[in-house]
Amino acid sequence: MRAVTWQGKRDVRVETVPDPVIKEPTDAVIRVTSTGLCGSDLHLYEVLTPFMTPGDILGHEPIGVVEETGAQVPDLKPGDRVVVPFQIACGHCWMCDAGLPTQCEITQVVEHGMGAELFGYTRLYGAVAGAQAEYLRVPQAQYGPIKVPDGPPDDRFVYLSDVLPTAWQAVRYADVPRGGSVAVLGLGPIGAMACRVAAHLGAGRVIGVDLVPERLRRARADGVEVFDLSACDSRQDLVDAVRAVTGGRGPDAVIDAVGTEAHGSPLGRTAQQATGLLPRDWAAKLTSKTGVDRLAALRLAIALVRRGGTISLSGVYGGMADPLPMLTLFDKQVTLRMGQANVRRWSDDILPLLTDEDPLGVDGFATHHLPLEDAPHAYDMFQHKEDGAIKVLMRP
Repeated sequence: MRAVTWQGKRDVRVETVPDPVIKEPTDAVIRVTSTGLCGSDLHLYEVLTPFMTPGDILGHEPIGVVEETGAQVPDLKPGDRVVVPFQIACGHCWMCDAGLPTQCEITQVVEHGMGAELFGYTRLYGAVAGAQAEYLRVPQAQYGPIKVPDGPPDDRFVYLSDVLPTAWQAVRYADVPRGGSVAVLGLGPIGAMACRVAAHLGAGRVIGVDLVPERLRRARADGVEVFDLSACDSRQDLVDAVRAVTGGRGPDAVIDAVGTEAHGSPLGRTAQQATGLLPRDWAAKLTSKTGVDRLAALRLAIALVRRGGTISLSGVYGGMADPLPMLTLFDKQVTLRMGQANVRRWSDDILPLLTDEDPLGVDGFATHHLPLEDAPHAYDMFQHKEDGAIKVLMRP
């Protein structure tokens, strides 16, 4: 089959690799019909390269058709149309029963002290072959795949794999009071969808912050009150402007949908680039103990949120030695919630919204549809925010 493989920093290639096969009775194999390019894939493209191995298959946002199932997958059959969540979980351990499949006790990567295995996402998360491919082996298929109706285009359901539950959890974790205010930092796929979800769930004022003109225009068209970071002379100017529209206090909640590659973090960027120059094994050891993130977005969230408010982190962070303003967090009595989205925890809440009325606008959410063979171009375009690329779907 053809698949997108990681070969080095900013080097992805579409290669012919062996077809996946059933290995365990709880496996399934699906034929991928659409697969997304995620902002967290760019972390592998640029930042988390020490934990990658040449030939790793990328991707974790698939929808497709079941081709084969193992003997212990009773609820799926060949021909079923399914969305596959990005994390791999059993559905019956204590963590899964608690609504935390990202911490599944059966698939935790104990060797590295990490949570549940993820598709296509470094050896820290199991180095499981990813979904930017023609076919995908799905472990724990007795629980993970979400059956969806035949008929509607893939765009109607594919975002159940990651974008929708990640945005939904970000808003739920933000605990925005009904009629209250929320600021979303970063208007890429997750941030843009979080704005839509927040409005749907009753936020009275949704504020979006970014510096990419296409993203700002799109959010404004969604009814979001946008602030252009590049138009502000300083962080304090932006903080003052947002406070001015939120009663002088700041928003009730802030969602950081940016993460480790935040603009405006020169020291963090330099540290990440320097680590990338080391041999991969050395870089992995150094990063696992002293790695730092670009914290501009998180620091902005801390400055923006009102006293007693909530910060919800959905942007991926990976630093082990990040300096945080703990005095400010403590003094402002800030609640901080974070983590990978627990897809199956939220999927039943989201599915009813994927109706003909399409209240979250999923049908027109993708800005680009490309063949899988164009993956190298898609990564480069998305990384450089060119051609208005906000959400890219690829079709094998």
